[in-house]
Amino acid sequence: MSLYCSLFVETTLITLRVATSDDALVVTELVAALLTELGGALGDVADVARDVLAREDRAAGFLAFEDRRVVGVILLSEGYAMFARGAFGQITELYVRPDLRSAGIAGRLLDTAVAHGRERGWRRIDVGAPQQPQWERTVAV
Repeated sequence: MSLYCSLFVETTLITLRVATSDDALVVTELVAALLTELGGALGDVADVARDVLAREDRAAGFLAFEDRRVVGVILLSEGYAMFARGAFGQITELYVRPDLRSAGIAGRLLDTAVAHGRERGWRRIDVGAPQQPQWERTVAV
């Protein structure tokens, strides 16, 4: 897949690229940070991340970089359902490091997910959001 895009955050260039199984450790780190913020724990699941990212036919991931530092991730999986009239996507994880939130990075990750879904023929992408008071802004978007 060749989905690449970039944007400027103040004077810093943010680039996005496809996550591969070689990125399992950094994906695990970002998802662990997400779950820690939500009050949960992930544990050692780098092997699971590697397996998920290797299943290009059923899953996809994209990473956002500030220079060489990974600052965000979005993970998607494909499902099939009658309500979706066939294939659809599901955002399983979306995380941007706290110091770069509100800089448009999550929006770019979502745009990339939508473009990926169009390539896959998805008619919809579902997303779950935390039901905690501190995440009201996320749910409202």
